[in-house]
Amino acid sequence: MPISPSSAAQAARERVAQRLHELRADAGLTGTELASRCGWSHPKTSRIENARTPPSPRDIRLWCEACGAEAQAEDIIAQSRDAESLYVEWRRHVRDGLRRLQDSYLALYRSTRLFRVYSPTLVPGLLHTEGYAAALLSANARLLGVPDDAEQAAASRVERSKVIHEPGHRFVLVIEEAALYHQLGDGDAMAAQLGYLLTAGALPSVSLGVIPKSTRERALWPQELFHVYDDTLVSVELLSACVNISQPSEVALYLKAFEQLRSMAVYGADARALIVRAIDALR
Repeated sequence: MPISPSSAAQAARERVAQRLHELRADAGLTGTELASRCGWSHPKTSRIENARTPPSPRDIRLWCEACGAEAQAEDIIAQSRDAESLYVEWRRHVRDGLRRLQDSYLALYRSTRLFRVYSPTLVPGLLHTEGYAAALLSANARLLGVPDDAEQAAASRVERSKVIHEPGHRFVLVIEEAALYHQLGDGDAMAAQLGYLLTAGALPSVSLGVIPKSTRERALWPQELFHVYDDTLVSVELLSACVNISQPSEVALYLKAFEQLRSMAVYGADARALIVRAIDALR
């Protein structure tokens, strides 16, 4: 069964919806009666109770007032905000540019002791050079229709990635070999990026594994790009959003998947040989 990166966010929304449903049921109100008391249409009540539409803080206050449960409103509002924070839409998060997004990770990076990263198509951000990062971030800005501050954002990304040189952190990074061939920027920028992989992959704190394209019997098919911070948080990057997962059972599933992917990778001299082959292919 494939891992569903949005399942944690949806499950959290469903818990809020269930709590509101129970308030209505306990108050003996039908959906139509609650809608009338709140001043909205019955379909809106149904959408909220079925977790298709997230309720606003005002919606929750009106709902609780209609059910005679005003005292529970603030707690449910907080629960709803937590649920929505699990799913962060990129466009909303970077509407003023990409640099702020890079800086927002600094505290998390500093507090994390063990980083695990799996990437099927790109070099992991922790190992980016400025040229590669600028090309990627500029493409993202164009796709999302937000201000293109890729050069400043790339500089911030490289600056925050200096954490790999700080004591007290370990980095286990696994990429598919295909990531070595998806060129971002011009040939010189890509060559510099691949060359940096040879250097960074040799750092004592870094374990860089490459899953060869020639792997025939895979323990697990390629997954979406994800980061695991210690054993408590998984961040999954989708085209439109970032999903943050903290539910222990789902974190455990990603850790299990990571170990299976890691077991298929090659390391050391074998990994370097694959990177050198990719560099040679640029010529």
